[in-house]
Amino acid sequence: MPDPNEPIDAEIVPDPVAPPPPAVPDPDYDDHGVPSFDFVRDKIEGRYATSIGTQELADETTQGRTVAEQEAERERAAKAKLDEIRRSLG
Repeated sequence: MPDPNEPIDAEIVPDPVAPPPPAVPDPDYDDHGVPSFDFVRDKIEGRYATSIGTQELADETTQGRTVAEQEAERERAAKAKLDEIRRSLG
């Protein structure tokens, strides 16, 4: 009977490598890599919604309100100047 403390001489067998899963085409693209209309539309709508949200958040800041007030003051001044020019012309 072999000694239980004696190392066992054995061959090391590498783990079998599983083959990669078959490539499944992305449902948003065709076989030639062209995106679908729905995919493009969703991407554009997402970017548009993000830009609208960003603008709304920017308008809620103190600086955003200050800019809006400056624009309103310019509009009032421009209207007053235009009215003055119209009155001077008769």
